[in-house]
This record gives sequence, C-alpha cells and structure tokens, in this order.
Amino acid sequence: MTAHRAFQFCKQYKRTTEFRRLCEIIRNHLSNLNKYRDQRDRPDLSAPESLQLYLDTRFEQLKVATELELWQEAFRSIEDIHGLMCMVKKTPKASLMVVYYAKLTEIFWISSSHLYHAYAWLKLFTLQKSFNKNLSQKDLQMIASSVVLAALAVAPYDHTYGASHLELENEKERNLRMANLIGFNLDLKPESREVLSRSSLLSELVSKGVMSCVTQEVKDLYHLLEHEFLPLDLTAKVQPLLSKISKLGGKLGSASSLPEVHLSQYVPALEKLVTLRLLQQVSQVYQIMKIESLSQMIPFFDFFAVEKISVDAVKHNFIAMKVDHMKHVVLFGTPGLESDDLRDHLTVFAESLNKARAMIYPPTKKSSKLGEILPGLGEIVDKEHKRLLARKSIIEKRKEEQERQLLEMEREEESRRLKQLKITEEAEQKRLATEYEQRNKQRILREIEERELEEAQALLEEQEKRSKRKGGKKPILEGEKVTKQILMERALSEQLRERQEMEKKLQKLVKTMDYLERAKREEAAPLIEAAFQQRLVEEKALHEHEQQLETELSRQRHDGDLKEKYRLSRMLENKIIFEERVKSRREAEFNQRRADREERINQIIQARKQEREALRKKIFFVRSEEERLKKLREEEEARKHEEAERRRKEEAERKAKLDEIAEKQRQRERELEEKERVRRETLLGRATDGLHRPSELPAGPEPGAAAAAAAAAPAPAKYVPKFRRGGTEGSAQAPPETDKWGGGSSRPAPPDSDKWGGGSSGGTGQATSDTDRWGGGGRWGSGGSRPDDRNPPGDRWGGGSKSTWSSSRPRGR
Repeated sequence: MTAHRAFQFCKQYKRTTEFRRLCEIIRNHLSNLNKYRDQRDRPDLSAPESLQLYLDTRFEQLKVATELELWQEAFRSIEDIHGLMCMVKKTPKASLMVVYYAKLTEIFWISSSHLYHAYAWLKLFTLQKSFNKNLSQKDLQMIASSVVLAALAVAPYDHTYGASHLELENEKERNLRMANLIGFNLDLKPESREVLSRSSLLSELVSKGVMSCVTQEVKDLYHLLEHEFLPLDLTAKVQPLLSKISKLGGKLGSASSLPEVHLSQYVPALEKLVTLRLLQQVSQVYQIMKIESLSQMIPFFDFFAVEKISVDAVKHNFIAMKVDHMKHVVLFGTPGLESDDLRDHLTVFAESLNKARAMIYPPTKKSSKLGEILPGLGEIVDKEHKRLLARKSIIEKRKEEQERQLLEMEREEESRRLKQLKITEEAEQKRLATEYEQRNKQRILREIEERELEEAQALLEEQEKRSKRKGGKKPILEGEKVTKQILMERALSEQLRERQEMEKKLQKLVKTMDYLERAKREEAAPLIEAAFQQRLVEEKALHEHEQQLETELSRQRHDGDLKEKYRLSRMLENKIIFEERVKSRREAEFNQRRADREERINQIIQARKQEREALRKKIFFVRSEEERLKKLREEEEARKHEEAERRRKEEAERKAKLDEIAEKQRQRERELEEKERVRRETLLGRATDGLHRPSELPAGPEPGAAAAAAAAAPAPAKYVPKFRRGGTEGSAQAPPETDKWGGGSSRPAPPDSDKWGGGSSGGTGQATSDTDRWGGGGRWGSGGSRPDDRNPPGDRWGGGSKSTWSSSRPRGR
C-alpha cells in the first residue's frame, strides 16, 4: 500500500526523480531478500499471497513508468517482473500477462525495436484469443491487424551485416535477452531460446492463423508487400490501402484488456517498407533510371528521404545502387557485387606475411637450463627419445601391416560376397523380368478380349434399343453366337438404311418449306409497300416542323448577337486604348530585353575572343618552344653523327695503315723464306753431287733459280759442317734441322723454335751476309739462349731475351 501511494504521488505531481529513486529502493529490497536467505523474518516468495503482492507492486510500477514516459525505468520494471518470476518458477495470471505484453509493445515501439514490438504483439494476440472468451470479433480483428502491421513494419534486411565480431556477440546476447523477456521463458538455458527474425515471425503468423483474422485491407497489403512483384504499380496499389488503414483503430470493447488500438502509427514504417520493396523490385528490372522517374514512383517521400533510406539499405546489403547527381540518374546493381572476402583482405594479408616471415626466419628455441647444467643429460634423453620413437614406429608399422592384411582379407571376402550377391541378383532380376513380361502379355490379351466383349455387348444393346424403338424384330436370334465382327456388319447395314431414309425425309421437308416461304413473301409484299409510303409521309411532316423550329431559333440568336454587339461597341475605344498600352509596354520590355541580350552576347563574344587570343598565344608559344627544342635535338644529333663519322674515318685510316704494315711484313717474310729455301737447296745440291751418278742427277734448275742459288751460295771461306764435307753414303743423310738464322749450334734446335730468334748455346754462330741482320750471331740477336728456350707462339720477330727488336715489334694483326 505504501508503494502504491508513493507511485500515485509521483504520477500526480510528475516527480520523475523521486519515482526513479523509489524503483531503485524496491529493487534493492528484492535483491537483499535473495542475498540474505537465512533471515528469520524473511518473507516466503513461493507463497501465493506474497507473490501476488510483489507482482501487483511491480505491475503498478510498470504502469506509472509508462504514463510518466520513463521508458528506461519501464523496461527495468519489465526485467524486475521477469526476474521475480524466474526466482519462483511460476507464470502470472493471464490478465497480468496481457498488461505485461501491452506495456512491452509500447516500450519497444518507443525504442524503435520493431521486431521485438511485433513479437510482443503476437504474444498479446495469443493471450487474448486463448483466455479472453468475451472478446468480440471486431476487437480480435483489430488486434490481429496490429500484429500483422507490426510485423510488416520490421525492416526487411539484417542489421548485423558487416558488423564486427564484438558487435555480433553483443547483438546475440541482446537477442537472447529479449527473446527471454518476450517469450517469458523461465528456463535460462541457451538451448531453449528461439532466434527472433522477421521471416520466422511472418511464417509463424501464417501458421497460427493470424492472417485469417485481419481486415481485408491489411491482408491485401501483406500480399502486395510480401508476395507480389509490381515494380511500377506498387505505390499506386498500396497508397489507397494505407489511407484506409490510417483511419482504422480506436477504443476497444470493455471485454478487452487493451484500452485502444491505433493502426495509423504504423503508416510511416509501412511507407518506408513500400519504398524499400519498390527499390528492390526496380533494381531487379532496371539498371539505370532517372531520379525524376524514381521520385514520381514514390509519392510518400521526397528524393532526399529516399536517398537516406537507400543508404541504409545499401549499407546492410539489401540492395545495390548508386546515385549520380551530375547525370541525374540512379544506377542499380546486385548486392553480391562486392565480395565479402574483400572486407578483411588486410587482415588476411597480414596473417599471410606473418606466416611467410616465420617460415623464412624461424624462431630460435631457447636452450633449457637443465641442458646447460647437465650437458650429458640432453644427449641421453635425445638418444632415449629416438630409441622410443624408433620402437614406436616399428610397433605402428607392425600394427599397420596387420591392419592392412586384415583389411585386404576383409576386402577380398567382401568382393567375393558382392560378386556372389551380384550373380544372385542378376539371376533373380532375369527371372522377375521374364515373369513380368509373361504377365504383361497375358494381361494385354485378357484386356483385348474383355474390351472386344464389352464392345460387342454395347453394340448388341444399342441394336436391341433401335429395334424396340422402331418396332422391328430382334436383330439377333437366340442361341446364335455373337461376335464383334457380326455386330459391326449388322450395325453398319442398319446405319446405311437409316441414313437413306433420313435423306428422303429431308428432301420432302425442303420442298414443303420452299412452298411455304414463297407463299409468305407473296402475301407480305403489298403490306411492306403500304408501310413504306406511310413512313415517307410521316418523315416529311417531321422534317418541315424541325425546319420551322431551326429558323425561329436562328432568328432569336441573331437578335441576341445584335444586342450584344451594341452593348460591347461602347467600350471599343477603351479596348483600343488598353490594347495600345499593352502593346507599347510589351514593345518597350521586348526592346529592353533585346538590348540586354545583345549586350550579353557582345560580352560573351568579347570574352570568347580573348580566350581564343590567349589560347592562340599559348599554342604559338608551345609550338615555338617545341620547334626550338626540336632544332636543338637535331643539332645535337647532327653533331653526334659527325663525331661518329669522324671516328669511323679515323678508325678506317688506322686500320688501313696497320693492314699496309702487316702486308709489308708478310712480303718481307715471303722474300726471306724464298732466299732461305734457295740457299738450302743449293747446299743440299752440293752435298749430294758426289753420291749420285750423272744419269741420276736431277734436271738443272731454271736460269732464274740457278742465278738465285749462285747468289745465295756461301763463300768458300765460310765454315762448313762435317756432314756436308762428304763422306760415306750412310753419313750423307741430313741431320735434324737447326736454327734457320742463328749461329751454328752443336745441338739441334727444337722444331718449334723461333725462326728469327737468337742463336745457339755457344752464341758464336756465323750468319750469312743476307741473314746477318736477323741472325743470332749478328749484332741484333742475343745469341745466348738455349735451344729449349722458346718464344711464345706467333712471335716471329724476337731474338733472345735481350733483343732490342723483339721488345719493339709492330702490333699487326
């Protein structure tokens, strides 16, 4: 009673702060009761009287909170009621539950939680329909319409699309909490909670028969918004329904626990839903649309509001559209255009980079302190571990081998069994197929016989009926065997006879009708002529009467027009003055506008001339600069080309000089080789003169060659080796070839020795006068190198190591 009086005080004087404090005090009282359960004078909440008092206090608190519009405090009161019933595990009476859900609908509507608001209305409708037997059909229809409209007012897209993990968890907890409050579940296990959604709510409305109780306008609106596809006519069909729905509602009967129902509160949300459905359907039909056309299709909102609604829909992946304000068009797409995988691409990229880094630079394992203290223990543990791993692997291999063998045995057994089963099944199928074919053949034959028998019986009955109707004899004698062929032949003959009789009757009837029609026309001809003459007389009189009336009316109109002309002729001067005034004013205005226009055109022309002049100057400057740069580039290229040409000429001249030097060197070498060859032939010829007979002597050389040999022969005072001084036939063979240009050496020179190099080991060899300049014994050769000392291959000008010529030989090719 004290709490109720305090609530009424706060309600009467609008004391919201004191009301909040009072609610907090009552809430603390209940929590203290649960906290200190061992008190002696603690009230027993399981007692029906105590529980009813506590519930009455909470429900009164809820009513006052909603009347003071303290919606947060009202929601806390709802949670207090639910927590109290969870403690005692009992459900309140139906009358209290109606108040509970009625206030819950108001709270959820104010908080814009339309989904929870619709679920609360559904619970309220179920309670009213189940427990209120005195509820009238009209009140039940209004409550059911509120339920359907509240369900339709829920946004058709998922608000959790694109939310973070934390937001999803919070939304999940909130949904479970609201589901407990709406469903009034006293069991707090998560498995017993249902998932709240718009689709499940609408399906539940249909399954529970709510749609059968609503008004026809609401039912039509539901079918238009949820089942119809009318992108161009949707608003035209929905708008009259919304105007009718906005007029429905009002106070309910006394039997209902609800004071009143207003359906007009759902109209804005339904208009928003119609806009969303229209955008969704239009996006499925069109790819581009003008903003003006879209605005005309949505009469509820201006385009600014439509754009705000579409932004929310695109954000939650309900539709895909873009607004191009420059082109004044709306572009539609598909919601799955942007993949959901692209949202977390940076996170996935960072994780991939982290894995790659761990693979390239693996983390170093810290050595254990035990291994540092006892270095030998680690090795022992490793060996033992390896041994155990090896033993384990052996055991596993044995197990795997046994399992594999068992598996192979089972597989073989299964394959044998399957083969046998397959053979049995094939035999059974063949037997069944054979039996089925035999049964089909027997059935077809039996059906053919039965059909023929039935047709024969039908023909027989028809023939009997015809014979009875005509009074004739029976077509078939008793005891005669009736077959289908016999019946068909007799039926055909009977039909032919009847057709002939019918044709005769028709010919007689045609002749009779012809005579009758001719007689009728002969009698009707004078009557038709008399009626035509009478019609001419009547129409002539009618025409004369109408002509007189028309003449009278024309005369009256003429007199009236003359009077009107006389009446209006008095203001003719004023009319002319007014006309002149209007013309002069319009002419002045026209002249002024024309002057303004010409001035504006002149300004535009001057501005465009200036722009063209500036553009022309800019183009001239750019072209001049380009020509200058082009000229510089061409000069640079010409200079580089001349430089390259000059270098190429110098290189060609240098190469020609080198070729000339090399050619001179080769010419000199050829001359020297020719002289050496002649000298050797001359020496060999002298040595072999005594050994050969005169008849075996070779033919004498040519005159030129003889002269060259005589010129190249050494002087008598020169040193001649022993093997050239004559001797036996065996000693006449030439020794190995010595150095061509060096002074005589006791040891033969190697075959690859330098032709022009210096001389023998003695260094005192004498050269001929022609080879004195190049020989080893002359003043240019060193003459002290050993026979084995070789110059590099291709070094044809070097003598010894100290030869002045070899160090300065020309660089030919």
